[in-house]
Amino acid sequence: MLNQYFSIKTLKVNFSILLFLFFYISCKQEPNKALTSNSVWDKMDTIVASVKEPTFNDKVFNIIDFGAIADGETYNTEAFAKAIQNCTNSGGGTVFVPKGKYITGAIHLENNVNLHLEEGAEILFSTNPKDYYPLVATSYEGVELMNYSPLIYANNKTNVAVTGKGVLNGQASNENWWAWCGKEVYGWEKGSPMQRDSLNLPRLMKMGDDGVPLKDRVFGDNHFLRPNFIEFYECKNVMLKGVKIINAPFWIIHPFKSNNVIVDGVTVESHGPNNDGCDPEYSKNVIIKNCTFNTGDDCIAIKAGRDGDGRRVAIKTENIVVQNCKMIDGHGGVVIGSEMSAGVSNVFVENCTMDSPELDRAIRIKTNSRRGGTVDGVYVRNIEIGQVKEAVLKVNMHYATYTNQTGEFIPKIRNILLENVKVKNGGSFGILANGYEESPIENITFRNVKIDKVDEAFSLKHVKNLKLIDTYINGSLMQSPD
Repeated sequence: MLNQYFSIKTLKVNFSILLFLFFYISCKQEPNKALTSNSVWDKMDTIVASVKEPTFNDKVFNIIDFGAIADGETYNTEAFAKAIQNCTNSGGGTVFVPKGKYITGAIHLENNVNLHLEEGAEILFSTNPKDYYPLVATSYEGVELMNYSPLIYANNKTNVAVTGKGVLNGQASNENWWAWCGKEVYGWEKGSPMQRDSLNLPRLMKMGDDGVPLKDRVFGDNHFLRPNFIEFYECKNVMLKGVKIINAPFWIIHPFKSNNVIVDGVTVESHGPNNDGCDPEYSKNVIIKNCTFNTGDDCIAIKAGRDGDGRRVAIKTENIVVQNCKMIDGHGGVVIGSEMSAGVSNVFVENCTMDSPELDRAIRIKTNSRRGGTVDGVYVRNIEIGQVKEAVLKVNMHYATYTNQTGEFIPKIRNILLENVKVKNGGSFGILANGYEESPIENITFRNVKIDKVDEAFSLKHVKNLKLIDTYINGSLMQSPD
């Protein structure tokens, strides 16, 4: 009986040991599972396949027929409005902008309208802030407000597009919009008003944190908060294709709380302050492809709201795909943050080139303990990097701008993959990462990454589970840290 008991007990102990080993090995492997599986890229393919271009009736509404004059002097705001309204009232179609220069104030798109610019057409947007009244629901640096209308704006619309080979010229410069940022390099003079004055951006940020209703966040004149260039606000089935965008007052392409967005073959050339190329915010299923970004700020900056306002809205930005793009000047090639309080997940970047002595980083994630939020899943492959200044990958949980940016909302960042990446000159660091002891940056994988030249391979603080597979830096095969 004792022998039988001993055998059974031994069997139970052995089975327990085996069970423990199985779960231990599984847990050790699990954190990197998403970074080594083809399911990552299968997921991207599924997202891409799900996003379809909007379709439009074959009716054409030529703005000339509604009174537009292409002399570069006559204001055509009313002609654009009439053409767009007639188009949507007729079931939709194309509002056609023929060759020539057309000055206008804000253009508001309606359902089922494709604003199409013929090659040789240029829309010149007024630099008079009065031409962007009435104020509309919009956002400034991740906080909602009532402000100047974006130059091109669609609010709660379905099936809208801006297409063609023409030029959208915001006409921003040191003589108008840019000086409001408060920097002398952009034309601001000491003693002049600017966005950082206490009744302007700081007041808006406090309203966001205090949960003031949107209708009471009224800005516009005398508050010096510049309008976005193109904003799709709570829209579905959106496309921006083929156009060239220059001289923007502020953020350039801004899908906001929008779903199923395609940005295809667009060229952005604008070196003003806060001139991010494309900023998807609180948005889902966004495809950015075949574009060129040459900007004064981040080329692509993926956002999800700022601080208390982001937590109030609580719409995660997810399923963002960047393909076949070229990044030239900018603070970063593909960036997440710093406005990301509602969280960002499933960002895919492939087949891009990034190269300029004025491009600071290739891939960047920036946040802090006022922002909070979670970034989960940034997957990058088949990237050619010529030159960047600071880092190939920078992940910073202590990003600071304006005033004190510390708080009680510790962010989380995990699951970052770079594979099949070639870098000629990585600048100062291959990886520059700074997390928190209580919230380390988790699961960074470099696979088949080759950095020919960089000052220092890594600068790491509070990083957990860094995997280096077939990765060469400055000619040496790198080993994963213990």
